[in-house]
Amino acid sequence: MVQQHAAHHSTEPGVVRRRRRWPFAVTAAVVLVAAALAVWFLALHPQGRHSPDPDVSRRYPVAVSPVDFDGDGVDDYADILAGARKDAEAAPAYDDGYYQGGYPPADRGACTDVVWRAFAEAGYDLKAMVDADIAADPASYAAVAPSPDPNIDFRRTGVLDVFFSKYALSLTTDITDSGAWQGGDIVVFEHTRHIGVVSDTRDADGTAFVIHNMGQKERENDYLAFRTHMEVTGHYRFDASQVPADVLVAWTGQQG
Repeated sequence: MVQQHAAHHSTEPGVVRRRRRWPFAVTAAVVLVAAALAVWFLALHPQGRHSPDPDVSRRYPVAVSPVDFDGDGVDDYADILAGARKDAEAAPAYDDGYYQGGYPPADRGACTDVVWRAFAEAGYDLKAMVDADIAADPASYAAVAPSPDPNIDFRRTGVLDVFFSKYALSLTTDITDSGAWQGGDIVVFEHTRHIGVVSDTRDADGTAFVIHNMGQKERENDYLAFRTHMEVTGHYRFDASQVPADVLVAWTGQQG
């Protein structure tokens, strides 16, 4: 009986390996199931957080610009928002590369391209405005001085942050102050890292969506409500009635 008992608990290498394999197999199965569930969840919830709530959005007063720069019967804020949304719907492939003349092809772009395209919709040549201001006040643009480059400067988040800090209304960066965030506003993250246009769409908590391009599928999403997102360091509203006339340049539709 002793011999049979010893045989039952044999320490033969082959037996030990067979007995020890099953915990690893179970662990692998659990990992695969968890991964499958994660993929399934993300597929059903691509924004990962909250869905737009039209009823909530309608409860917030809409800011109306006192300026209609391009004279199309639509105020600037609504035009800027519409321009940003056009870019979001076109979903240009993410591309922050360098282009002679400055402008990337229409089917390509980065976060800053959302902004100048939005301003073009309102009749502003943001590139010309930024280039002129860099030339007139290089000290404010230390990051690109002493060698400014019109082919890329207007597509730098840090440069746009400086420009808007000079010529736009600086508003709260507190994202819980929902009513202060209006469609057509500009939001900057971590000074030089990312930029977008605030949407008039909100979630059930009243948090505004953002129209932006970081290569994500949903270009208009609830980024400000994400559990983790880049820190908001700038929030601007461009009121051309408060901007010196010599700063403003009309968009002609010509790129480069």
